[in-house]
Amino acid sequence: MLVVDKPPGMTSNGVLQRAKGILFAAKAGHTGSLDPLATGVLPLCFGEATKLSQYLLGADKEYITTVVLGVRTDTADADGQEIATCSAADISLSDVEAVLPRFRGLIQQVPPMYSALKRGGVPLYELARRGEEVEREAREVTIHALEVLGFEPGERAALRLRVRASKGTYVRTLAEDIGAALGCGAHVSQLRRVASGQFVEADAVSLERLQQLRDTGDFEALDALMLPAVRAVQHLPAVVVAEAGLFYLGQGQAVMVASVPPERGMVRVMDADGEFRGVGEITDDRRVAPRRMMAAQTAR
Repeated sequence: MLVVDKPPGMTSNGVLQRAKGILFAAKAGHTGSLDPLATGVLPLCFGEATKLSQYLLGADKEYITTVVLGVRTDTADADGQEIATCSAADISLSDVEAVLPRFRGLIQQVPPMYSALKRGGVPLYELARRGEEVEREAREVTIHALEVLGFEPGERAALRLRVRASKGTYVRTLAEDIGAALGCGAHVSQLRRVASGQFVEADAVSLERLQQLRDTGDFEALDALMLPAVRAVQHLPAVVVAEAGLFYLGQGQAVMVASVPPERGMVRVMDADGEFRGVGEITDDRRVAPRRMMAAQTAR
């Protein structure tokens, strides 16, 4: 795995393709898109590690964002066209603090039209670009943390927030909804993802750094930037499976192990040497069933 510090202006797929080229990778995938405007933590999976991407797609994310009050755009961020303005000069920090509690915890969000969600096989953003708008059902998301980091009052007040949220949360929509609650409208002017599941900013490397190492032929340093696949599921409890059991897991069969967690759920499957061999699930009869097993030589 590799964590790239996504630059502004690029799509997540663009970052992925650039990294694939630098690393001569045949198989790779990213683990949750960032808007072109956004920067920050973008975990990429290569080879066998692509089997684990679903566990990162479902992970919580943390963002630092700047929200401009008083201006709405068609995309809910600074890349869009202004569609409404309203003075935010009368909005104070206390006004902001008063509305934020309603956006913490379990909330309902209507996904934006400018999103990769599909309707009839067509991404919503393509419909939006054609001037079409379709009804979208509200979805439940969880805002684990919503904290004010700074506030600059004015006609176009700037609100800086830290947001930690569940999968599927749109920070752009959160900004719009906060603006609506304040009665002035809002959009995201800056967005940086600082954590995605187990991965944080300290893990991230820029595309420029990767390209520099490639250009100078420092492949040892490039290799050193790669992270073990197990990092994607480090939060799961571990179970140790003997070699004979690993064989049967590889054949798609559930096996008994000496010790399993007390509750059902996903687990990291480790061999007797402490090497990661895949992801399993505890069954009702306390066995371990295979879910995503790794090729032994690439599981590390």
